[in-house]
Amino acid sequence: AGGTPGGAKAEPPGPGAIDLGAQSGRWAAFQERHRLSCEEAARLLLDAYEYRGLVKHTGGCHCGAVRFEVWASADLHVFNCNCSICTKKQNRHFIVPASRFKLLKGADNLTTYTFNTHRAQHTFCKTCGVQSFYTPRSNPDGYGIAPHCLDDGTVQTIITEDINGKEWEKAVKEHKTIRDMSKP
Repeated sequence: AGGTPGGAKAEPPGPGAIDLGAQSGRWAAFQERHRLSCEEAARLLLDAYEYRGLVKHTGGCHCGAVRFEVWASADLHVFNCNCSICTKKQNRHFIVPASRFKLLKGADNLTTYTFNTHRAQHTFCKTCGVQSFYTPRSNPDGYGIAPHCLDDGTVQTIITEDINGKEWEKAVKEHKTIRDMSKP
C-alpha cells in the first residue's frame, strides 16, 4: 500500500538529484522532445533564466586555436585604458564575471604574460599571438574580453569609455562601474 506501481520500492534520489515532484513528467518530456541529457536541459534552462537580457557571443583568436563563449549584453560597454600594456596592445575590452565565460577550446594553446603586480593575467594564443581575453587586475574573478575578437552577428552597439590606467589605483578606486562589472 502506498508504494510504487507493481510494488517496486522507490529509490531515494542519488547525490545531487532533485525531486521534481509533479513536474517530473514535464521534465522527462522536455528532455525527450529536445533530445537533451538531464545536464544539457538544466544548462539550457539555467542559461535562459540567469542570463536573461544577455546574448551568447562566441569568439576567439586569429588562427582559431582558441575559442570561447561569453554571455553579455548585445550593447557592449568597452574600456579604453591608457596604461602601458593596454596602450601598446590597443587592449580595448569589456568585463564579465567568470561565471559568464567558457573556454571552448585551446587551453593548451594559451600562454600568459604578467608584469608589475602580476595580478593581471594577459593570456594569448601561442600560435597567432592574439589576446582575445585576459584576467584584468581590476576584476581578477572575471575576464576582459576583446570585442574585436567576437564573431559577427551578436553585437548591436559599442560604447567606449576612456580609463586612466596610468593612475590605475586612483582610477579603479573612483570608478564604480569597473568594480561592479565582474559581479554576477
